[in-house]
Order: sequence, then structure tokens, then C-alpha cells
Amino acid sequence: MAHLDRPFDYLVPAELDDVAVPGTRVKVRFAGQLVDGWLLSRADDSGHTGRLAYLEKVVSPEPVLAPEIARLARAVADRYAGNLADVLRLAVPPRHARVEKEPRTTGESVPPDAADLDGSTADPSAAGEPVDPRGWRDYPTGPALLRALTDGRAPRAVWSALPGEDWAARYADAVAATVAGGRGAVVVVADARDLDRLDVALTGVLGPGRHVTLSAALGPARRYRAFLAARRGQVPVVIGTRAAMFAPVDRLGLVAVWDDGDDLHSEPRAPYPHARDVLLTRAQLAEAGALIGGYARTAEAQLLLETGWAREVVADRATVRARIPAIAPTGDDPQLARDPGAATARLPSLAWTAARDALRADLPVLVQVPRRGYLPSVSCADCRTPARCAHCAGPLALPSAGGTPACRWCARVAAAYACPECGGRRLRAAVTGARRTAEELGRAFPDVPVRTSGREEVLTDVPGGAALVVATPGAEPAAEGGYGAVLLLDSWALLTRADLRAGEEALRRWLAAAALARPAPAGRVVVVADGALAPVQALLRWDAAWFAGRELAERRELGFPPAVRMASVTGPAEAVADLLAAARLPGDAEVLGPVPADEGRERMLVRVPRARAAALAEALHSAAGVRAARKAADPVRLQVDPLSLF
Repeated sequence: MAHLDRPFDYLVPAELDDVAVPGTRVKVRFAGQLVDGWLLSRADDSGHTGRLAYLEKVVSPEPVLAPEIARLARAVADRYAGNLADVLRLAVPPRHARVEKEPRTTGESVPPDAADLDGSTADPSAAGEPVDPRGWRDYPTGPALLRALTDGRAPRAVWSALPGEDWAARYADAVAATVAGGRGAVVVVADARDLDRLDVALTGVLGPGRHVTLSAALGPARRYRAFLAARRGQVPVVIGTRAAMFAPVDRLGLVAVWDDGDDLHSEPRAPYPHARDVLLTRAQLAEAGALIGGYARTAEAQLLLETGWAREVVADRATVRARIPAIAPTGDDPQLARDPGAATARLPSLAWTAARDALRADLPVLVQVPRRGYLPSVSCADCRTPARCAHCAGPLALPSAGGTPACRWCARVAAAYACPECGGRRLRAAVTGARRTAEELGRAFPDVPVRTSGREEVLTDVPGGAALVVATPGAEPAAEGGYGAVLLLDSWALLTRADLRAGEEALRRWLAAAALARPAPAGRVVVVADGALAPVQALLRWDAAWFAGRELAERRELGFPPAVRMASVTGPAEAVADLLAAARLPGDAEVLGPVPADEGRERMLVRVPRARAAALAEALHSAAGVRAARKAADPVRLQVDPLSLF
């Protein structure tokens, strides 16, 4: 609980003196109960004047909590108005006793002993042999980045990848340069597919056995085995999904994250940290290098550049023009003059022609559809009123052709649906999903195989022959040699979301798909959208930096993150009001709201300048402690800079 978020002193019995070392798991008596704890430090005496209890047990002599991670966890808890215990639960995987008892690898190093968890890591060794920059030569400052890592310095870079770039190989080169300088690295990616690509690339550059992967999908034993290998100094490199952001690495020299705009980098458990921010905090504390890369650029990454904290690594415009496919919108004036129906058609003639030409050239075609399923939203065919569930008012969907409509919220079947406005019983598509799109394209191109990639089955790659690949965002497979055409459909579904990051997210998804196309003239990208929109303009020019600068300027003018620090307080109305009344907010704090949240709760937003971020987090954490001490019944969720504000 928040009011107990502080260390407590205990006496160490003589029989536990040798095994009770900082970083070990222990059992202690607290409020009459036997509870789990972490031994943070040893001291000769205590400032506590009362009676001290003894440690009950050292669960394991393995010091799994590294000094650097303990300091990082405290900093993350303070930044996100959370508790240290919650962060440590994310940082250190659950113990697996059988794995701990497995024999250690011959020659394995052991973490250096420390008197407490305030020690510092050892100095990096002398610089090694330079790493071949390879693909980094396409970026004027790329080779300098690798040299700095090899020399033991701490460069901080925001990298905008070119279309068709083998990003995993570039990250492997950066990691190899760091290892050549005698230091370690941590790399975080969004999902298992990216992790597999990076795993293969690192094995090819470093050789087998030089790195481990950390992911919640590994299972308890494999994950804990990989964690121990890193903690014991057995490997210098750890890669993984967001579970790896706290991975212990000796002599850390580089932290890196790929595609930091992906919402999978945001931890859904308290205190809800973002992998990018955790890694940047880690780089600051450890004086390590940092690399943030992606085809797109977030406003947060742009802020790092504008404040001078990082330098950009980008290709010159001539190189960009030589690598990008031919990109065209369907909603600009010249196209509308040729095809007036393009303004409303789901597959305008320009997109259909691009797909037909690519298939005739025996090249695959990628079709990106924002929504999965068959018809994820339907409406009355007579009056166009959205069809909703009579029980919970959730949207109705059709799971397949000829299927029975069912609610997407409560799953109740609505076989006898009748429109409440006109009484009509016929339904029409309001939103078309990926499976319905695949069905329609299969009828349009009957002799071409159609494959789908989405939640049910995510394809890693497809062969290079003529084929139609329908994928939802994030599930696009790579094609051998690249796609001949990429069609970006239903752009309105991305651009009209009620979200602060709608434009940024749409551009991120479009660039990721367009990067899989062949360079012009063999490759074409058609986006079904108005060419005057800012995200579409950034896509046409392949200029994520311009859009990120524009986005940050607008958020600065309107007072939204990352230009300011904002916290959301969500819960029952009375509980939210109680917490804010107990919080000693900074004098320049603005309280906004309430806005409705899910399940009948409400949300209040608190906004402060970035310079007052620490004061805001401390005030909210202290107020949560006051409510916890009073044993307030209704919980309140605190989130600092949440991905979704509304």
C-alpha cells in the first residue's frame, strides 16, 4: 500500500549473516503476518529507536535484485507516482527454485559483491575493434554512432529508418559495437515477431550464446533461466519485449527500443510505465547510450531532439527518394477528376489498378485493413441506424457471411433483431473487416491466392509470387523481394479515432506497411485518403520528422503531453474527489474534467509544466498513501502520461 512505500529495518540473525546479502529475497514478520520482502542493504546500526524484529528467512541466497535495477525501480516508481514493490514485481520475474539449482556454466562470472544497493557498476573496458557500419553508411551520422559505442562513450540517437531497411541488422550492429567496447546492451521490441527477427540478427553478428531473450511468453522456467544468465554476468546482451526493460546487464553501455510508438510498449499493470521512458531513465542513471528507432517518430522522440538530449540519425533526401516506393493518395483533386467515385469507394480505381498491375508482374500485393473480423459493425439497411444489442447497447457484428449478428461486448446473439427506429430487420455493413475484405478481393481476382494475417494467425513472411495478402496493422508479413503494391484502406478508421495520437498512430501504421514495398518504380503504395491531410502528406514525402515536429508544436500550444506532464485520476466520483482533496498539488497545477470513463467511473486530469513533474507525482502518491492509511474502500487508478487521455 502507498503509505508503506518505504524501507523497514530488521535485525539479521547470526545464522543468516552469510546468506543475507543485498538483493536477496527474504521473509519477515510485518503486522503479525509472514510476508515477502527484498533485502536492500546491510548496516551496522539503525536510526530506529524502538525494538527491531529479526529476519525470519532468506528465501534464496541468489542476489537477483541488482544494484542498478534497485535504483532504477525507485526512480520509475517516483516518476509514475507508484510503489517500489509494484515496480520490483515487474522487474524481477517470480523465483523458479529448480532453475536456481541447475549447475552453472563453466567459466560463468558472478556479480560483484556489494555492501548495499547504492554501489556503482565497474568502468567499461578499453575500446575494441571497430564494427563494420554496413547499412549504417546510408545515414551520414550512422558510422559515428557505432564508433562512439565502440569507444565506450554514451551517444543518444533518434533513428528514422529508411523503407526496406533491415532494422534488426542495424540494431545488431549497434549492439556489436557496444560489446566490442566491453559493455552490455538491452534492446526492447514490441512483439514476438520482432523479437524473433532481432534474435536471428544478433546470433549472426555476435554468435550463439552471447545474448538471451526475455519475454513473458517464454514461460516461468525459461524466463527465469534467461534472467539468471544476465544477472550472473553470463551474457552481455539482453533482448526482449517490455519484460526486458528492467533486465540486469553488467556494465550497461546501450539501451535501445524499436518502434516506441507501439502501444505494446506500455505496461498495463501499475504503475503503468512505458518501456521507452524506463530505458531513457536507465540510460541517464547508468550514463549509457540510447537508441530510439522506427520508421515513424513519436512526439516524445521529437522532444528529445528539440531539447538537445539526443541527436537524429537520418538519411539525406536523395537517399530517401531512391528507396521509397511511388506513393499516391486517392482523394486529391486530380484523382477525383479522373475517378469521381474515389471519394466514397472503398477500393478506388487507382488502388485496383495498382493491385492488378503488380499481380500481372507476378508480385505480391499487401492490403492493410484497420479492423479485424468479417463485419465488425453493422447498421439498419433501411435507415442506417447503427445496430446495437438490446441487452447492453453494445455494437452488433456479423462473424461470417450468412451468420447471425452477435454483440461484440456481451456476445449475446441477436437473431430476431429489429431496428428500434424504423422496425427494419435487414442489416448492412457499417465497417468492413479483414476477412470480408479478403472475400471481396478473392472475387475480384479469382485466379490469385488470398492470404490473411491477423489475430487468429500472424504470418511472418510470404513467398514472392503473385498473391493478395490482407493484414491488420502490425500483422503485415514481409514478402520476398518486397511487395509490388501496398493498399492502405479505410484510412478514416484510423484518422477519426477520438484519441490524441490518432494522426501519429495512423502514420506509424502506414509507414510500417509502406516500408515493405519495393522501391519505385516497381513498388507502389496507394492510401485511400485525402492527400491534403498532414499524416498523408508525411507519408507521401516519407518525412516522419516533419510530422513529429508539427505534432509536438500543436501539443505544446494546446498543453498536451509530452509538452507538459499530465496525470489521470480514475475511479468513482467520490473517491476521485477525495484523493484530489488530499493531494497537495503544485500551485501551477490545472485540474481538468471530469470526463466519463468505463464502468460508470469518471476521470480527472491534472496538468503541470514538465519542470513540476516530480512534484505532481509526489503529491499524488502521498494522497494515495493518505487514502490507504484511512482504508478507503473505493480504489483509484493513478496514471502519469497515459497513452489515452479520454
